[in-house]
Amino acid sequence: MNRESFARFAESSRAGGARLLGLDLGTKTIGLALSDVGRRIASPLETIRRVKFTPDAQKLAGIARQHGVGGLVIGLPLNMDGSEGPRAQSTRAFVRNLAPILPLPVLLFDERLSTAAVTRTLLEADASRARRGDLVDKLAAAYILQGCLDVLAGLAPPDAVED
Repeated sequence: MNRESFARFAESSRAGGARLLGLDLGTKTIGLALSDVGRRIASPLETIRRVKFTPDAQKLAGIARQHGVGGLVIGLPLNMDGSEGPRAQSTRAFVRNLAPILPLPVLLFDERLSTAAVTRTLLEADASRARRGDLVDKLAAAYILQGCLDVLAGLAPPDAVED
């Protein structure tokens, strides 16, 4: 994504509120992270256990309202060569289906290696397997969201992907 597209997302997402909500979509869970109002720091928020699309989407909409969210940053699971596979297609379908329920600007952000980086950090911290399981999804969402915030602040080149 070029800087102009990124800037358009940043501006349009301010209209509905100042915070951004980061999502790490998994097949069984959705990790959530929330930015501060100044959009400098991403913090892990919670992990939603997925049930069915509509209740999941309604839960996300409620969380977005509760926290004054103006835009969504959703991790796009690209293959290592940058191509899109079935998981990326599933993420794009999720975004399309979510739009009528949660009409906020969405930025798909390259999430390659986010879970691996978070898992490595937890292993280095000697976290137990159970503890890693509790934390990895929301920490991966925070990792993705922080990458986006860094780009917004001009600290890193954009790794986002065109919608």
